[in-house]
Amino acid sequence: MTIDPERLDTVWPRATTRSGGELYLGGISARELAREHGTPAYILDEDDFIARARAWRDALPGGDVHYGGKAFLCPEIVRWLDRLGLNLDVCTGGELAVARAGGIDPARVTFHGNNKSAAELRAAVTWGAGCVVLDSFTELTRLAAIAAEHGVRQRVMIRVTPGVDASTHKAIATGGDDSKFGFSLSAGDAERAIRLVRAEPSLELYGLHSHIGSQLLELDGFTLAARKMTAFATAMDVDRLDLGGGLGIVYRPGDPVPPTPGELVAALQKETGGLHLAVEPGRSIAGPSTVALYEVGTIKGVYASVDGGMSDNPRPAMYGSPYTAILASRTSGAPERAFTIAGKHCESGDVLVRDLPLPADLAPGDLLAIPASGAYQRSMASNYNHVTRPPVVAVRDGRSRVIVRRETEEDLLRLYV
Repeated sequence: MTIDPERLDTVWPRATTRSGGELYLGGISARELAREHGTPAYILDEDDFIARARAWRDALPGGDVHYGGKAFLCPEIVRWLDRLGLNLDVCTGGELAVARAGGIDPARVTFHGNNKSAAELRAAVTWGAGCVVLDSFTELTRLAAIAAEHGVRQRVMIRVTPGVDASTHKAIATGGDDSKFGFSLSAGDAERAIRLVRAEPSLELYGLHSHIGSQLLELDGFTLAARKMTAFATAMDVDRLDLGGGLGIVYRPGDPVPPTPGELVAALQKETGGLHLAVEPGRSIAGPSTVALYEVGTIKGVYASVDGGMSDNPRPAMYGSPYTAILASRTSGAPERAFTIAGKHCESGDVLVRDLPLPADLAPGDLLAIPASGAYQRSMASNYNHVTRPPVVAVRDGRSRVIVRRETEEDLLRLYV
């Protein structure tokens, strides 16, 4: 029995099915995945990820698609991107190291971040990173000196804060005038930065960049930013514009459905005219492609506690992010009642899903699956309470393989001196 098509298209990886009450991911049952890889685990549908990446690539022929590595990154993902012809953006020295480990051409890597250290900038310059996105005057001076030291003329973009307040959580809105990111357009800082870069022989102005926020579900913010940035780029005689990422995804059935990559690109192209356009999707590729699999450990009143929690998904605690879950390991004829899915950590706020209708006979040992778990979960995971981080398991055509192994207690103890 296939899951309801609406849920399949918007919440679960596209090939997800259910038979006899059991969830199948990439042709493998939830129970089999749990037996082989343990729980909690992130189950990534490889075909789904690749199809979503291709959709972005095909929506912008002649432009540049940079996968936003901060959503989720590992060397195997880098290899997939490389084969697909996508570029990559990274924002720390650690992400830069993962890009190198994945073997991508450094010329296709863009280096972001609001406080890049001298060591990180030096690593980018000496590796040959295609572009560094400048975020402050301090960084501009620092990078110019490092590039000159190594005899390199480094391509750069200027990150511009366009003064657009995106309709999203304040913690992930980045385009307003009070943002920690970029050079203010309204205060004249962006224009000054352009002039300084053009005066530096070790820097080459490659284009302008802006990003207004994440989990955006409407086009208005994107188009307003594109309009303002296009006017500024034209006035400053710049022909390349990177409008960042931010396109949201559906986390629960019935939530608003975001525009498609094609719809967003068409709206941006209408505003940007003949400028060379780049985008940086991350969540919209990685997010829907992965399901988090948990085992129920205890049930106490309305609370069903699982073997993970805020260490593998901090987003509900940080942002109040809504998720859904289903019983993934069996069928049940019991009536539904509301459960709160809690984690195992010593925090009252360690809750993954509140007031979720599940069969009243939910019991220890049952498996729960939470969809839309591919973005900002493994990448934000921690070792709070010294809990080890789950593996990432890629599934495809009835086969599974680990692409990020489960951490062990030995991994944790190895850090101590």
